[in-house]
Amino acid sequence: MRLTLMNRFVLLAAAALLTALPVNAQMSVPPGQGTAFHDTSMLKLPAGAKVAIFEFEDLECPACAHDAPIVRAAIVKYKIPYLRHDFPLPMHRWSKDAAVTARYLQDKVSLAVAENFRRDVFAAQTSISSKDDLNNFTAKWFARNGQKMPFVMDPNGLFIAEVNADYTLGQRLGVAETPTILVLTERGWIQIKDITQLYSTIDAVIAQSGAAKPVVHNNVKKPVTTQK
Repeated sequence: MRLTLMNRFVLLAAAALLTALPVNAQMSVPPGQGTAFHDTSMLKLPAGAKVAIFEFEDLECPACAHDAPIVRAAIVKYKIPYLRHDFPLPMHRWSKDAAVTARYLQDKVSLAVAENFRRDVFAAQTSISSKDDLNNFTAKWFARNGQKMPFVMDPNGLFIAEVNADYTLGQRLGVAETPTILVLTERGWIQIKDITQLYSTIDAVIAQSGAAKPVVHNNVKKPVTTQK
């Protein structure tokens, strides 16, 4: 793929910044726009990984809906771990319920089915304005996907406990918005404030580690305004 002058600049700048990072340092892309995180002890690569994507998302957040396909495509392309956490914002009326359903599907059915549910919630987000709308969507989704919807989704409080644990983790980190997306590396982490720079950032990390030749990707859409 032919690189534009701007793409070359982004890749070289990111690589230079990554090379200059001390171990356990953090930065943001674009520079200077990152969140002032608190306890960052949870920002660790999975065993054996050199790069991973770490994210806090809210199923009712429009920016999360926009960024989700780009993040998922990056995971598939680069074959890197994805550490996703639920962070339903208090002002959102139905996002926690949707996250509980996703956790039910993940624990009781499969991760792939749960991911399909999250994808479809994001796609239908603009048509869901209340908990009743979500319940109707969920009932139709279960029927359409050959799943039996339980009468009570979470009778023992197991799945809401998982969602709450993610939310508490986000509070400990100091998450201020959704999505909060970070690329974890062996030297630290990079917060992605502009989703159009996700691929070039991963390319720069890979190039800096010598694992593969970098490829800059064009035509990634500009994200909508971040939901706060």
